[in-house]
Amino acid sequence: MFEVLVYMFENYFEANIRPDHHTLADELFAAGFDQEDINGAFDWFTTLEEMTDQTTTAVNSHSMRVYGETEIKKISSESLSFIMFLEQAKVLDSAQRELVIDRTMALPQPEVGIDETRWIVLMALWNQGKANDFLFVEDAMFGDTRPTLH
Repeated sequence: MFEVLVYMFENYFEANIRPDHHTLADELFAAGFDQEDINGAFDWFTTLEEMTDQTTTAVNSHSMRVYGETEIKKISSESLSFIMFLEQAKVLDSAQRELVIDRTMALPQPEVGIDETRWIVLMALWNQGKANDFLFVEDAMFGDTRPTLH
């Protein structure tokens, strides 16, 4: 299902192309995706949009997020560290962090690594019109060109 989400994002949503549900499902099926994965991706993204509409920013810089056992088992430690870094860098606020964690936990795979987490953060922030902040940090951290220290 995750591959369908990335495909949808790269080929449609990022370019602000919003074909109707039926047309998009047909195109994804023609691209070789399984109908169950397509339906799961639609549900996942619809929930992301609904949660984004309902999200109110309630930032409390003195709060601390404690992860549950199921979250720790599913989300890699590298991903959890990355989410914490983004929050400390003020790229994510506490409401956005919770949105990212919710959408991560909604993936059907048993473990979610850093690559998937980076995509989820990008999709969540893009959906809120705030992807540029993340892309700057993402490029600085993971870009091919690293600054030379003199």
